[in-house]
Amino acid sequence: MADGSVDPRPIGMFDSGVGGLTVLHECLVALPEEDFIYLGDTGRFPYGPKPAAEIRGYASQIASHLLSLDVKLLVVACNSATAAALPWLQERLEASIIGAVHPEAEAAVKITRNRRVGVLATEATVASGSYERALLGLDAGLEVHSQPCPKLASLIQSGDVSSPEMVDTVKDYAAPLKEAGVDTVILGCTHYPLVSPMLQRIFGKNVTLVNSARETAREVGDTLARKGIANEPGREGRYSFLCTGDVDAFVGVGARFLQMPFDDVRHVEITELERMGVA
Repeated sequence: MADGSVDPRPIGMFDSGVGGLTVLHECLVALPEEDFIYLGDTGRFPYGPKPAAEIRGYASQIASHLLSLDVKLLVVACNSATAAALPWLQERLEASIIGAVHPEAEAAVKITRNRRVGVLATEATVASGSYERALLGLDAGLEVHSQPCPKLASLIQSGDVSSPEMVDTVKDYAAPLKEAGVDTVILGCTHYPLVSPMLQRIFGKNVTLVNSARETAREVGDTLARKGIANEPGREGRYSFLCTGDVDAFVGVGARFLQMPFDDVRHVEITELERMGVA
């Protein structure tokens, strides 16, 4: 539908848990006319400590499931899944698929003044080297400092984002990037925007934080416009949810991330997803 006609089909989006709801929040604000189906793989959260091949298998199953629901665009709203699976999925599926790494890399390259860029991300994302490749592909002269944050996504998802444990953990992960003198820090996990005020205070006003949710939402809007697959302007879009874990827990935690009405949630069995996927 590249001729500019209206495409009323929904946009599919998935994450290992509820972090991708920060992306959905930004999309609901920026693209109110669009419909969304969000799948949170809370039954297999977290992805960060898992091997890339395992994450790729999960991403393949979920992507195939969402595409079976006739979505017009697939958003991998999970940095670990983007790092492990995005090119692999794009090669194997006949669908428009975007992820969470490249939009942030583009923004960071435009923002940095001293060309020292920090990345806070899960172990899987850091180990993949995806941010380094994306950043250096845009500016080979950058210094890239990547910091794995093994505990951060789970701490954020579990509840209190202002606990003493959270403060100490965030300070520990930020310290190497402060020492390296970065002036731009990529929040390389969709959970991390929930602690961005704390991170901004720790890094100081001269360091710019690049928000994965905001940049990915911008890429979604650009892709819809470029491909001519946007929905009818002026309508009020709908959104619904699937999760592989406990529905009540998903709603309870997810409401903090989405910051909007949270209903129409259905449980999907992991065994149902395991029947999907591409080789």
